[in-house]
Amino acid sequence: MARIVMKFGGTSVADIERIRNVARHVKRETDAGHEVAVVVSAMAGKTSELVDWTRQASVIHDAREYDAVVASGEQVTSGLLSIVLQSMGVNARAWQGWQIPIRTDNAHGAARILDIDGSELVRRFGEGQVAVVAGFQGLGPDNRIATLGRGGSDTSAVAMAAALKADRCDIYTDVDGVYTTDPRIEPKARRLKKIAFEEMLEMASLGAKVLQVRSVELAMVHKVRTFVRSSFIEPDAPGMGDFDNPPGTLICDEDEIVEQEVVTGIAYARDEAQISLRRLSDRPGVSAAIFGPLAEARVNVDMIVQNISEDGTKTDMTFTVPSSDMEKSLAVLEKAKEAIGFDVVQSEPGLVKVSVIGIGMRSHAGVAATAFRALAGKGINIKAITTSEIKISILIDSAYAELAVRTLHSVYGLDKT
Repeated sequence: MARIVMKFGGTSVADIERIRNVARHVKRETDAGHEVAVVVSAMAGKTSELVDWTRQASVIHDAREYDAVVASGEQVTSGLLSIVLQSMGVNARAWQGWQIPIRTDNAHGAARILDIDGSELVRRFGEGQVAVVAGFQGLGPDNRIATLGRGGSDTSAVAMAAALKADRCDIYTDVDGVYTTDPRIEPKARRLKKIAFEEMLEMASLGAKVLQVRSVELAMVHKVRTFVRSSFIEPDAPGMGDFDNPPGTLICDEDEIVEQEVVTGIAYARDEAQISLRRLSDRPGVSAAIFGPLAEARVNVDMIVQNISEDGTKTDMTFTVPSSDMEKSLAVLEKAKEAIGFDVVQSEPGLVKVSVIGIGMRSHAGVAATAFRALAGKGINIKAITTSEIKISILIDSAYAELAVRTLHSVYGLDKT
């Protein structure tokens, strides 16, 4: 017997028939004797609808009332799944975040989980009960519902798994695992059997949409073994009930991965914008003068490159932001121009960041050179480069995105079975 947290996203619970399918997945695990907690998202499209209603009610609205509205989507799903499970003979009960309770900070709309008291759920596991928990929500210090923001249900599931000391957290989605790259771009992309926490964190933050960054961070901190699985494979299909080796991708500590590949995957993120500040004075505090105001404006700055002039008195600073934040960033920089002291600002939207990721890069030389040669051979110009121990990111024109992904996927042998 094991303790499992199963999480189902919006597409998996999009209608009653899909909820019945989810219930069959849950029943498979309870029939095997496992203790099960289920975390559910709102039905596909429902959260967007609720958000739109709040905006129609008033463009400027209280974040606490916003949370009261948008958290209702998960409440509906948890109740419906519990009803279906009960009709199948499974002892199930729906739980809202405040009932457990899942304690959060007071940042309504983007709250962070502080603590989960899972003692009552554990007690009910002993009675054979399945807990169906509304994801995306908790209870703030003001005793009001607080929602967790983007990716909140994934975060709820991993946090629940950590609090309950679960053997595993299974994230069911509309894909059957984590691939070496986007199969829509490279048909030869392979599903990974295992991927290290650090690699998945880089993949998620650099464009892979399988899991949200916050949930991966939480899994890595608490060492929660996480499986990415498909809810659209029949619950009774061969291997689906195999606890030790289910179909999907296991996200785990790198010590569990015996054969480390040099490169694990290629990620990409569209709609990057490049901003360059020309002829800055090279003096202490200039970086703070640039990036402090951008941080206050909630602009997420990514790749940063600095070039110093030959005499050491002037510098150019280039960095990237999401294209959607470019105009806001330019306005912030223009307002702070006197404090920063630049001559001119240049910008270019619609770029793409392509990243090579792999923990094997720590012990292998020449990985970057291989990428640069391969891209040069295809006539792809690189605008900016950043690196870390397990990642190389390059900025290129959007027209070359798919060619770059396929080229890098092939040059590192990721298309080989």
